[in-house]
Amino acid sequence: THTGERPYKCHLCSDSFSQRNTLTKHLRIHSGERPYKCDVCLKSFTQKSTLECHMRVHTGERPYQCLVCLKSFSKKNTLNDHMHTHTGERPYQCPSCTEAFVQRVHLRRHLLQHVC
Repeated sequence: THTGERPYKCHLCSDSFSQRNTLTKHLRIHSGERPYKCDVCLKSFTQKSTLECHMRVHTGERPYQCLVCLKSFSKKNTLNDHMHTHTGERPYQCPSCTEAFVQRVHLRRHLLQHVC
């Protein structure tokens, strides 16, 4: 809703949602239901949109293009992360030290080096 109200509450965790269909998708996390199956590799997904994105692995489609260097990506969030290489922005801050990274994957790799 536009009011910020989140009336659809998950009975299994504390999450709540503004739309019923979003709650329905969320419940698949708890149930393990994965109704959308790839016909090529048989991998299955909780959401149709995730399957559609996955299909690009098989088709080689890369619809998201960087307007600076013309490199193409299969996922929009990968393009967004890539754009930080051009801006110099380092939005992924390590919670344990002062290091910051251009891409989320670089932060994840860095976090593996920290001993808890």
